[in-house]
Amino acid sequence: MTSRDLIPSPYLSPMNQKENGPLAKILAWGVHLFTATGLLAGFLAIIAIRDHEWQWAAFWLIAALLIDGIDGTFARRFRVKEVLPHVDGKMIDYVIDFANYAIIPAFFLYEINLISSPWNEIGAAIILLVSAMYYGLDGMVSEDKYFIGFPVMWNMVVLYQVFVLDVPSPVHFALILFFGILHFVPLKFAYPSQNHFAKVPTLIVTGLFTANLLYAIIVYPNPPLWCSLLAIGTVLYYGGLAVYDTYLR
Repeated sequence: MTSRDLIPSPYLSPMNQKENGPLAKILAWGVHLFTATGLLAGFLAIIAIRDHEWQWAAFWLIAALLIDGIDGTFARRFRVKEVLPHVDGKMIDYVIDFANYAIIPAFFLYEINLISSPWNEIGAAIILLVSAMYYGLDGMVSEDKYFIGFPVMWNMVVLYQVFVLDVPSPVHFALILFFGILHFVPLKFAYPSQNHFAKVPTLIVTGLFTANLLYAIIVYPNPPLWCSLLAIGTVLYYGGLAVYDTYLR
């Protein structure tokens, strides 16, 4: 216990009130509102999928991904947990992520008919059911900031299937089955911005991954061969990193 711990709480309250005053609360609510705009991007993706505007649907899903990727930085910068302790930002994230990373990709897969019926419907069902089960697992994120098992990132799986991979219907279904099973394999998958080992290479690969996907979406439906090769290389990198982080480090 330090001397600060011995100071009566009434003495500390004016400083706390100043640090967590009206402006701080407005900024913190603004961060939560910014997080919630990810759901608006997802809704616009649904409209685009309904209208079979595949490229616009992809752009909205990527916009939602970018919002999710940077809102944590804002949350830490403006001390959201401290300023608004009664608002659970993690729960807001979970709701939005499940919509954007599971429900909407399943609808995308179903609507675009990459897989022959009835396997198309089964593939969409697999995405939804395994995602729901994964969210119910205790410790799906480890204390050292790894996802345990393949995370619910079906947006990236389905977008690569649609815009990059030109493979037969059974292969698409096999990929859905493979990643569905991988949810429950106890491998440690790195979150790029939180990765402790090989952080710079991982961020570079993630940047290339995103740029490659954007280019493939723009030139859809005729992506060059190198897009597919780079996509496969990205999967091999993350897979190899997961094996290394789990068993060799």
